[in-house]
Amino acid sequence: MQVLVLLLASVGTCLGLLVAAAAGTTPARPDPPSVQPIHQRQKRDWIWNQMHIDEEKNTSLPHYVGKIKSSMNRKNAKYVLKGESVGKVFQVREDTGDVYAFERLDREKIPEYHLTALVVDKNTNKNLESPSSFTIKVHDVNDNWPVFTHRLFNASVPEMSAVGTSVIRVTAVDADDPTVADHASVMYQILKGEEYFAIDGSGLIFTTTKTLDREMQAKYEIVVEARDAQGLRGESGTATVLVTLQDINDNFPIFTQPKYTFAVPEDIRVGSSLGSLFVEDPDEPQNRMTKYSIVQGEYRDTFTIETDPNHNEGIIKPMKPLDYEHIQQYIFTIEATDPTINLHYLSSVSIRKTARVIINVTDVDEPPNFKQPFYHFQLRENQKKPLIGSVLATDPDAARRSIGYSIRKTSDKGQFFRITKQGNIYNEKELDREIYPWYNLTVEAKELDSSGYPTGKESIVQVHIEIMDENDNPPEFALPYEPRVCENAAQGKLVVQISAIDKDITPRDVKFKFSLSTEDSNFTLTDNHDNTANITVKYGQFDRERAKVHHLPVLISDNGRPSLTGTSTLVVTICKCNEHGEFTHCEEMAGQAGVSIQALVAIFLCILTITVITLLIFLRRRLRKQARAHGKSVPEIHEQLVTYDEEGGGEMDTTSYDVSVLNSVRHGGSKPPRPALDARPSVYAQVQKPPRHAPAVHGGPGEMAAMIEVKKDEADHDGGGPPYDTLHIYGYEGAESIAESLSSLGTDSSDSDIDYDFLNDWGPRFKMLAELYRSDPQEELLY
Repeated sequence: MQVLVLLLASVGTCLGLLVAAAAGTTPARPDPPSVQPIHQRQKRDWIWNQMHIDEEKNTSLPHYVGKIKSSMNRKNAKYVLKGESVGKVFQVREDTGDVYAFERLDREKIPEYHLTALVVDKNTNKNLESPSSFTIKVHDVNDNWPVFTHRLFNASVPEMSAVGTSVIRVTAVDADDPTVADHASVMYQILKGEEYFAIDGSGLIFTTTKTLDREMQAKYEIVVEARDAQGLRGESGTATVLVTLQDINDNFPIFTQPKYTFAVPEDIRVGSSLGSLFVEDPDEPQNRMTKYSIVQGEYRDTFTIETDPNHNEGIIKPMKPLDYEHIQQYIFTIEATDPTINLHYLSSVSIRKTARVIINVTDVDEPPNFKQPFYHFQLRENQKKPLIGSVLATDPDAARRSIGYSIRKTSDKGQFFRITKQGNIYNEKELDREIYPWYNLTVEAKELDSSGYPTGKESIVQVHIEIMDENDNPPEFALPYEPRVCENAAQGKLVVQISAIDKDITPRDVKFKFSLSTEDSNFTLTDNHDNTANITVKYGQFDRERAKVHHLPVLISDNGRPSLTGTSTLVVTICKCNEHGEFTHCEEMAGQAGVSIQALVAIFLCILTITVITLLIFLRRRLRKQARAHGKSVPEIHEQLVTYDEEGGGEMDTTSYDVSVLNSVRHGGSKPPRPALDARPSVYAQVQKPPRHAPAVHGGPGEMAAMIEVKKDEADHDGGGPPYDTLHIYGYEGAESIAESLSSLGTDSSDSDIDYDFLNDWGPRFKMLAELYRSDPQEELLY
């Protein structure tokens, strides 16, 4: 093979040289752009064939691959290869173009390599020809064994399947080139399990027998070998297939024992379980559908057998009450079958398995049995202790004990009745149907021993007593009528239409009759013969001064047996009406109506309001006393106060108080005239404060005392001025407050040790404040 490759390479090299010699031209330099060539330059071609190399060659490295050759023949040319594998895998001789492989190649890893051949100048490394791409293909060698896609395969097939049933298809892969004959061909063979299964050339496994029984063997292990068509074999060419047989319903249930015996008390409840029947079925639970039935015996209507879906067991239940005194033992034969079994897969005729069942009934001391499930008696009302009815209970046991009766006191109604030892029921007092039409009693029956004591076994029964109606209630008004009529009503005016009711059971053909017990001079009653009557005005023009309310006794009779008559009084109110006949005043009727809910609510709100006001007054007085107690420490200050038309007087307010009024006497000034009342803005006369730098008052304390006396005399004889007590009211500021007085008049600034001369250094904004707090020796002499 290698010799053939070398021979082909040599032939290719020779052909390339011949072609190059036939061309006989050398590459010329391109003309300058300004010079137009007369003839176009012919394109030179690479001269080499496609290269091939065998994989996994055993000869020494490097391996010759082939030769690349350009038609251009220049001494300064060299060959260069480019590509990912160049340098590591492939190299080229620069002078000859021979390509060599320096590694053993594996086609299964890289089947071909793509390279680029260049011819460049040895000195400048510039391309002398355009690059050319070529491919080096790796020839396949049959050096791989078939390998299965999985080392272990899982499969399943129904049991009892027909011959040739497909199980699973296994696949083995050969990494060699499938285009080369028999390199990738795979042959399959079963090494283990060939007695039940076979495999074809495509790897499909199928059954070869129809006797695969899951109950005999549920799983099979198959070993499959995949070998190369040329005979290459290895451990990697085998795989294991685990085949699981799927269960089908092909087995009948079999009883675990031929006879079942049960002991059951006679008081077992109907429908409850008294025992279980067990069978064996080799099929899987989902294929166990056992059905139980009674095939021999006469008790098919007494017992039933239900299948438990979880455990496939038969549960026996009684369909009727069992009675030891009647039947002590039940014997019958049962059968277990499977209606869903697939008879096609059975190799023999189906066998039905049966078993015998014996049920022994045990005696139980049972409670008494009443003859009826409930009792219904009727009693006419107002009857004096008659016999209402009788109840009867018996002991179902063979002992036949005596029975005692009692009425269970479940409600207050039970005290109206009593029951005797024989079960006779009587009423203790007369009963009124209109109070209770029905009485429901619970009667207890208890077994008694030979000494007359209860044994603990008891039963109850419901007794319903219906009270029958007697005509013992007279008719009465159907509604609480409150008729009104105008005092000037005309004759024949309809006042009201009345109807009646009866507390007794009213028959459909009831007829009520209406009439007045005595003749009335103001009203007339007319019976309408339809169980209603009209009350109309007889003469009209009522006198409210004499009577504002009229009472009409009305007789109402029914048609019962015996007939009863009742008297109901109709109160008619005489009202004042306007010209349209509308009621304007019906005080008598309002008085009869009593105090309404709205009136009661109003009275309650009034009482609540008075209580709250009283509490507020009390709290106010208490707070005032506390304020006065705190205000006793504040010195009383009498000062002249002037009302303000606006709030907010501060440091700049210089019009509120003027001492020049006191100084007017010393300077001989007269009393300033009082302005007219309609022109002054307030109650007190306004005074002007002297200029801030006016001269101080001179004189001793005696002159000041005389001045004050003169002012007091003027105030006492001034009829137009306010009294002194008015000013006295404003002598206390904040008397109602627990914070005491807020007036600055009670502050004695002269006792302060603080020197306010520093206010003069604070600038013009504090000039006024500095003047107010400055210490003036002349003012000290004045006071």
